Amino acid sequence: MDKDALTQAGLNLIQQALSIYDRQLTLAVCNRPFAKMFDLPERLTRPGASFEDTIRHLVDAGEYGTVDEPEDFIRARVDQARAFAPHYMERTRANGRVISVEGAPLPQGGWVTVYTDITAVKAQEELLRTRSELLSEEVIRRAEALAASNRQLAATNAALEEARRELTEMEARTRLTTEMMPAHIARVDAAGRYTYSNRRLSQVMPGRPSEIAGLHISEALGPAYAKVRPHLERALGGQQSIFEFTDDGSSRRIRAVFTPDPAERGVYILSLDVTEETQARAALQHARRRELAAQLTSGLAHDFSNLLTIILGMQSKLARLDLPPEAAQLAAGTLQAARRGGDLLDRIAGITSHRAWTPEAVVATEFLHDLELLTRPALPEQMTLEIATAPEGSFLLDRGLLQDAALNLVLNARDACGGAGGRIRIALRTVKDTWLELAVSDSGPGFSAEALEHGLDPFFTTKGGAGSGLGLAMVYDMVKLAGGTIKIGNGPKDNPGARVTLRLPLRRAIAEPGRPRGLALLVEDDQDLREQLREMLTGLGHAVVEASSVAEARVLADGLALDLVLSDLLLEGDEPGSALPAALPGLDVRLMTSLPPGDPRRQAAEAAAPVIAKPFTEGQLAAFLGGVPE
Repeated sequence: MDKDALTQAGLNLIQQALSIYDRQLTLAVCNRPFAKMFDLPERLTRPGASFEDTIRHLVDAGEYGTVDEPEDFIRARVDQARAFAPHYMERTRANGRVISVEGAPLPQGGWVTVYTDITAVKAQEELLRTRSELLSEEVIRRAEALAASNRQLAATNAALEEARRELTEMEARTRLTTEMMPAHIARVDAAGRYTYSNRRLSQVMPGRPSEIAGLHISEALGPAYAKVRPHLERALGGQQSIFEFTDDGSSRRIRAVFTPDPAERGVYILSLDVTEETQARAALQHARRRELAAQLTSGLAHDFSNLLTIILGMQSKLARLDLPPEAAQLAAGTLQAARRGGDLLDRIAGITSHRAWTPEAVVATEFLHDLELLTRPALPEQMTLEIATAPEGSFLLDRGLLQDAALNLVLNARDACGGAGGRIRIALRTVKDTWLELAVSDSGPGFSAEALEHGLDPFFTTKGGAGSGLGLAMVYDMVKLAGGTIKIGNGPKDNPGARVTLRLPLRRAIAEPGRPRGLALLVEDDQDLREQLREMLTGLGHAVVEASSVAEARVLADGLALDLVLSDLLLEGDEPGSALPAALPGLDVRLMTSLPPGDPRRQAAEAAAPVIAKPFTEGQLAAFLGGVPE
């Protein structure tokens, strides 16, 4: 027996008649005593029966005695029901029976009414009135009034108790909802003490307490209170304040909204951790600036390239002429300068050309080891290279861009130390679970005051004619593409030297290459490439089956439990790989291609499924397939 049947059986066993009508004035439930008390037909006891039809039946049956205007009477009862209010009343029916009627509204809309036959109680009261010679008329009257008041008070208490229960449940649901939100919601009074908190402060600002009710806001926030105090005072004065600040203790970026309490002096507080949003926004803004710079420089670079080509051609002709030594020397110098100008244009193109931060799983210790292998041959034998201990684990990084930036910094440090012996130190560490910090320092003279101010500006150099001034600018470009920051400075007096610090958003890569990841269908028509891709997929824990066309892929997918489909865009047969997402609905289909971004076929594929550009490494494939979470 289901719960509805059990509930109905229980309602039928109670002595009182009970009915529940919803907000549309239709019957939701009633019990058997309700139908029996008012002699209702079955159609009026089924869920959905109209309240108006029930009143009309009772009027026609004489329940209310003689009614002069039945329709007006019915309309008045319906209007009362629409504006339902809790009540208790006693009335004598047309058949002489006396009933009490107790009604209470429901929080979801509608109402519940309980009818109790109190004929026997009334008879006892009447008997007591007529036969008692010991009780005065006043005592009897007061006893009857007290009994009626008690019944009405009991009905009111029942309604209040139900309201209290509903309010308690609503409060519990509201608190549970706020505690599950990824934000800190709180209120402080006029004195700055917390009167409410959803206990999420420690998640938004790590290192802070969770239980802060009763604490002053300065105790909960610590040093960060100095940054929010002006906004709190403004909100206490009646003005809402929306602002962002960096929490130095956790290195997190926090967005806060302080809203005045309209009821009494106090402030409602909403705090969000927007660190990742800020990092992504910075990367996007820099990418847009790079696009604008590329548009501005591409035309100039093209024109200068043409001019340099003409100059180089003319200088080559001059070099073949029988020039006097002084003129030959000038021609050679002009030729060298023109070639250097060409190299400079190439470097400018490298900065403004399309580049993207493409993260993959990178083991920190392996990255520093590879960097050491690259840099040691470029350093003098007497120069010391120190590699600090790297943090454990893997991180999502663009290995190529970060390696180029680090190598650039090491070579700059080498030049700063001069030809004699010196010391270069490379350190990689995590900062508060927010940043991954790469620092390169040297034992040279350090940055000059001018270099500290303009070191990141394009074309600024302290190497004279030997430098292009684009090294640090390229590093700055790489950091901004990742949504990070760069800082240049000098060491303390007892340990002078330059120090460049790169901070990149910390994204841990949790790779489990040994765990089976299900069956993958690899669709590729190039046999050699298919073999390489198969090794990558098996290295990521997949079992692999192969196909060379969309038709073969359909046949294999029909009989196998696939976890993943990885397909090239250009395949054997008439159908491209971009047809697979529609052909294999419900499967995780990923596409790969070497077509350029502007190609219509690639654009169509990107609209159908995720696409990775060839060539790619196993780490990039793992990130693309979701083997390492971002």
